[in-house]
Amino acid sequence: MILLEMLETILPVTLFWAAPLIFTALGGVFSERSGVVNIGLEGLMVIGAFSAIVFNLTFADTFGGATPWVSLSVAMFIGALFALIHAVVSITFRADQVVSGVALNFLALGVSIFLVKQWYGKGQTDMVDAPFYSTSIPVLGDIPIVGDMLFSSYATSYIAILLAFVVWYVVYKTPFGLRLRSVGEHPMASDTNGIKVERMRYIAVILSGAFAGVGGGVFALTISQNFASTTISGQGFMALAAMIFGKWHPLGAMGAALFFGFAQSLSDVGSSLPLLENVPSVYLLIAPYVLTILALAGFIGRADAPKALNIPYVKGSR
Repeated sequence: MILLEMLETILPVTLFWAAPLIFTALGGVFSERSGVVNIGLEGLMVIGAFSAIVFNLTFADTFGGATPWVSLSVAMFIGALFALIHAVVSITFRADQVVSGVALNFLALGVSIFLVKQWYGKGQTDMVDAPFYSTSIPVLGDIPIVGDMLFSSYATSYIAILLAFVVWYVVYKTPFGLRLRSVGEHPMASDTNGIKVERMRYIAVILSGAFAGVGGGVFALTISQNFASTTISGQGFMALAAMIFGKWHPLGAMGAALFFGFAQSLSDVGSSLPLLENVPSVYLLIAPYVLTILALAGFIGRADAPKALNIPYVKGSR
């Protein structure tokens, strides 16, 4: 019974924390499978969170109950637009992709905080009136025990999990996915076979921005419910780690994001769990970051990146 009570407490919170990471990690899969490193996922989440919150605060009266969903659409669009900067710099101008991603992180945070201070006269926005609320899935939510554990969370969590399967299908079962993977592995051979390498990479980076923008928007509208400089504090890097931990595979990234979501949930519910109630809260707070470092350091098995990752493609070069 104690185990069931623990699962009933921690599983909904795990889904709640994992959703933004799943969206963002899936975006990273698109970009890096095409051969473009995207360290800027953190910045893209920041701009997505900022866009979603500002739109929500401004248009809540206009769109009513649809406001959080329209806000996510705006976050997706702005994220995609912002990712275009990374695409132009790293694909067209062939600049260092890591440096471009880092610059994107600083740019997103600087622009968003500057605009918040200009528009709201303070360092953070107000709390939104129309966030997402948890909901129970009809029929499934009524199943004893399991219903409360798995089917009484946010709709965005279920969409994120379903989307991972959709992305897996797109990447591994469609001609688009085959072209995407080919330009990330052998861009010259792809070009020889008539695939537009630069166009595919542009699409992939823009998709990564759209997904990361949604990830930031989901985080802002389910967890923080306002925007400040610390709203997104490491979640983009966790998503990056989840993508690597998942070995650049959509379902692997989803599994890793759920694992990191579980680690983050411990800081919320750890004090109420019998096995963790005596663990100092600071250890539970740093747990997800320690796990992220371990994943990035390569302690979790070997992970082979796409062969052309971080290598600009120059047509005709060998």
